[in-house]
Amino acid sequence: MTQQQVPTLDIRRFATDKDNFVAEIGKAYTEFGFCGISGHGIPDEVVDNTYKAIKKFFALPTEVKQKYHVPGQGGARGYTGFGVEKAKDSNHPDLKEFFHVGRELSGPAPHPSLYPNLWPSEVAEFKDATYALYSALEKLGNTVLEALALFLKQDQAYFADKVNYGNSILRPIHYPPIQDTSTQSIRAGQHEDINLITLLVGSHESGLEILRRDGSWLPVTTIEGTIVVNIGDMLQRLTNHVLPSTTHRVVNPAGAAAGQPRYSIPFFMHPNPDYVIETLESCITADRPNRYPEPINSNDYLMQRLEEIGLLKKAKY
Repeated sequence: MTQQQVPTLDIRRFATDKDNFVAEIGKAYTEFGFCGISGHGIPDEVVDNTYKAIKKFFALPTEVKQKYHVPGQGGARGYTGFGVEKAKDSNHPDLKEFFHVGRELSGPAPHPSLYPNLWPSEVAEFKDATYALYSALEKLGNTVLEALALFLKQDQAYFADKVNYGNSILRPIHYPPIQDTSTQSIRAGQHEDINLITLLVGSHESGLEILRRDGSWLPVTTIEGTIVVNIGDMLQRLTNHVLPSTTHRVVNPAGAAAGQPRYSIPFFMHPNPDYVIETLESCITADRPNRYPEPINSNDYLMQRLEEIGLLKKAKY
C-alpha cells in the first residue's frame, strides 16, 4: 500500500528518546526525502509577524520592489522579480517573486559570497520580523542536522563547524493570482533543492507535491504549525544518496483558487561557502559505491546550480 502522507515527527523526542527518534527520522528521509517537524517551539507570533511584513512588501509597486534587486549576485540577497527563476531543464519560468534574507554578520565577511542584507525601508518591521524567523529556523535546522549526523554514524556535532557561517537563505515567496490559466508555467516547476536541508513555513497550504518513486505525485499538506524539512542536493551528494533529494513542485490551483495569492517561506540551509563536499565514508559500501569520487567546493557547486536555474548568467569558458 502506498504511503499517503510524509511522516511528521515531534522534534522534542530527540532529547527524550534519541535512539528511536534518530531511527525514525532516518527512515522518513531515506524513504521520502521529506519529513514534517512538530514540537519545534517557534512561536506563532514570529511566523505571523513575518507573513504580515512580507505581504506588505510584495504589495508594493514593482518599481519600488525592483530597487532591492542587485544584478550579478544570482539573487543572493534582496528581491528577484516575477518570472525570473525557472526549474532546471525547464523552458517555462516559475510564477513567483521572492526576497532573500541572508546571515547578518557582526564583523568582516569570512567569505566574499556572504553579501550584506538589503532591508526595504518601506516596510519598517521587515528586518526584525524576517530575521527573527531566520534565526529560529537556523536553530531548528541545526537540531535536525544533529539527528541526521547520528543516523549517518557521525558525531552528533559533525555539522556544527560546517554550517556556522553557512550562506543560508530565508526566502519569502509570493505566488500572485494566476491571470492566464492556460499558461504552461506553474508556480514552481519540478526541481530538487540545492542546499543541505530546507525548512518550509507555510506547508499547510495546498500546492506542494513530491514525486514518488513510482512516478506519481504526492500532495504534501500538514497541520498548521508543522514545518516540513526536506533533503537538498548537497546533502544527497555528501551521503552518496543515502539521504535522497526528492523532486517536488508547487502546482497551480484549479478553479476560483487560481485567483488567490499564495505565500510560503522556505529556509535554505547551506554549508559554509568554503566547505568541501566529499562523500562520507560511512555512506560508501560494496553495494553503494561512491557516486562522487571528485569532491567539490560548496560555493562552486552553488554557482553552477544558480546558472542552471537562471539566476546567474552562464560563465564563458
